[in-house]
Amino acid sequence: MALIIFGIINLKLLWSLIGWIIAFLLVFIEIPMCLKCCPTSPKFDEFFTKFHNSYFRAAAYLVFAILMWVAVGVGKASVQAVSALLLTFACLAYGIAASRGQTPASSAITGGTGVSNIV
Repeated sequence: MALIIFGIINLKLLWSLIGWIIAFLLVFIEIPMCLKCCPTSPKFDEFFTKFHNSYFRAAAYLVFAILMWVAVGVGKASVQAVSALLLTFACLAYGIAASRGQTPASSAITGGTGVSNIV
């Protein structure tokens, strides 16, 4: 959500577009129901099924965080610092979960398997 809001507030079009693209990708990574409801290709679905692993999610968030930190440093999009910081925290959280062998929890409400299967 921060990527979309700060992308609107930010007056740098390139970095706003990058933030919106990242937000779009994160919706598909974090909400599995979107893969079921939206008309997507099998290749697209297969690509996003790789992100059921915490290592892949941590890597994705790291790449997204680096892009936003570049926006802050090089692109002078200082408002994107909040987005970069949140993406960095998410990367750290998924990295810690991956090192502990924990899988991402999913809710049956958002189209996942539900948290009862994890316990």
